[in-house]
Amino acid sequence: MQESHLFKSRLKPVAMATFAALLLGFGMSASRAADNLPDPGGAASEDAWRVDVFYENDTHGRKDIGLSKFRNTFQVEADKNLGGNGTFSSIKFRSKLRGTYDGVYAMNKKDYGKKAGGAINLETGDPGFQPVLPVPSLGLPFKEVPQGGGIISQGATAGALGLTTNTFTNGYPTALGAANGNDGLRVLGGHLHATAGGVAFGVPVRPCDIDRRGCTNFGGYGNLTQNDLEFPEFNNKADFIREAFLIAKMPLASGATWNFQLGKQQVVWGRTDLFRVLDVINPMDYSRNNIYDEMQDIRIPMWIATAEYRMGASEIFEDNNIQFVWNFDKFRPHNLGQGGTPNQILDVGDFFRGMKNCWDNGCTVANFALARPDMPGYATNFGPGQLGIRQANLPEWSMRNTQFGVKWEGVVHGTSFSLNALTYRSQLPSLRNLPSKGVATNNPFTGQQGLWFPIIAFDVDYPRIQLLGASADLHAESIGSTFRLETALTHGEEFPNTARPSLYSESRVLRYVVGWDRPTFIPFLSTSRAFLISAQLFGQRLLDHELYSGPWGKVGMPDWEQNHIATLLVKGWFQNDMVSPQILMAHDFQASATVVSPSVEWLVTDKLKFTFGANVKTGDGARKFDDTRSINPWAPFTGLQADRAGGPMASFTSLGLGGFEPLGRFRAGPIGMAQKEDEIFVTMRYKF
Repeated sequence: MQESHLFKSRLKPVAMATFAALLLGFGMSASRAADNLPDPGGAASEDAWRVDVFYENDTHGRKDIGLSKFRNTFQVEADKNLGGNGTFSSIKFRSKLRGTYDGVYAMNKKDYGKKAGGAINLETGDPGFQPVLPVPSLGLPFKEVPQGGGIISQGATAGALGLTTNTFTNGYPTALGAANGNDGLRVLGGHLHATAGGVAFGVPVRPCDIDRRGCTNFGGYGNLTQNDLEFPEFNNKADFIREAFLIAKMPLASGATWNFQLGKQQVVWGRTDLFRVLDVINPMDYSRNNIYDEMQDIRIPMWIATAEYRMGASEIFEDNNIQFVWNFDKFRPHNLGQGGTPNQILDVGDFFRGMKNCWDNGCTVANFALARPDMPGYATNFGPGQLGIRQANLPEWSMRNTQFGVKWEGVVHGTSFSLNALTYRSQLPSLRNLPSKGVATNNPFTGQQGLWFPIIAFDVDYPRIQLLGASADLHAESIGSTFRLETALTHGEEFPNTARPSLYSESRVLRYVVGWDRPTFIPFLSTSRAFLISAQLFGQRLLDHELYSGPWGKVGMPDWEQNHIATLLVKGWFQNDMVSPQILMAHDFQASATVVSPSVEWLVTDKLKFTFGANVKTGDGARKFDDTRSINPWAPFTGLQADRAGGPMASFTSLGLGGFEPLGRFRAGPIGMAQKEDEIFVTMRYKF
């Protein structure tokens, strides 16, 4: 671990110096190009570097937080025509370098830097409360205990849970007090909702050089220091190189052409915006600005080779080609955001870091131990290695772990289409319950034989996925519209499933998008310039979905069996296109969550642009779902023991008793889980 940190600390200055040298060199080239300086041959060369240099400041603020982003970005885009030879008619080099500094961690230390978090209290039931009716979700009295103040979990004393690795002193586990003190923490989901009888635990929220608790590599995030967070591109993956690839064109005697691309790049499949249906070759960096940045800015470039055979026209097709894609880079998942940082899709960074801390150091879990399912649970202390995330199993590089795809694209009667196939690793993590000895029984929900494990602990894995898909653009000239269609069927994706012993299961997934674009005059706003109206409907259906009714609620997959998200963009232009207002809206139907993002772009000159805007969310926020605490076998505080009034339980199975955490986030979706993240922002972009 120390060698790894030492390597990264030595690498980062080298990477930053390299970037600065390249920026200076390209900047000098851009200056020469701008001045039309002749080359030594006496004339402007067609093979000269074409260089653009940009600076951007992006500042965001939130109502309850204050500053949430102060991102400063330099970007260099440089292309060069390298000419041709006997085999290739042309060879080009394309590159894009980007370096970012986000000052929010130094400027807002109390929320995201070295002073973030503090001491926390966790909810616990009042043992003196005796409910008349079994209504576990409303009106229950709760007390609070500090981190480390849960019930004793070891020994032969009354109320012990039978765990074997905890040592307690005056009700506090010694190991927990030493390794997981009550400081620098937030309650999981506490900024979104009350615990309200569900489970919760503390999440360390300071950068990993300041507080190592819960830090581990989930695939490029999860163990980042403050310096790593401030300068995200300067890492051992050289992410400051956004693009660096060669393009070669090889004509054939038949009239067909091979086009090759080799290097670090983005390969974009699909025809729709915002939604990833076919566009899954590159993972995404959601830590940059959640789902609100342009996809071209948050795709993570990979080392990829493509070969495209352009066959041209035929009797049937006006044009057709076939493309082969080989992503030979080492596997990288989506960057979902680290616990304690401003941008975490589904707030999953906090969940992962808190769970990893529980496994490494022990933790206190609110309302965990149940005397009866119809009564509040008791906050419970767990020691290391009993609950949480053990490790992330990132695939090592091998030929088997590379990713391969093929796309056939054609045009018939003006309609372009594609057929796509891809084998790749899931870029989203799957939580797999750790193998352990349990009781073999028939599952009362699925009817399957299985083992119910006595711990709620997981490894993070990234399964192999197979994808088949298609897309099309349909032009309806009679109504002045274009329709974009995209669909994909995947096999091998894994989802949480509290009705299974493994606490996950596979499902085939059907995804589809229908998009509609139309330039439309809105007379009361402008009679000289049409507005762009663009609408999309995204759908997802889990074909192997499982959801059952347990004694106290739903058991199974928290992800919706079928869900739709609709978006609408209206964009206009005024003052000779110098001012461009727009409004973008998205609505998640099952989560009942909406985001509205109005903004105005002001092109001050052809080099300077400002954007003023906001994004505001409305809806139900987080939702409750089964949290599996009722499968715990530690008598006498277990839902299984408590339910024996109606006869022995058939198996170790969840009863459906739940709360907001941890699985309610999958029902709330990325919009619902960002209900407290309303922002206003100002972006300034300058082209040198």
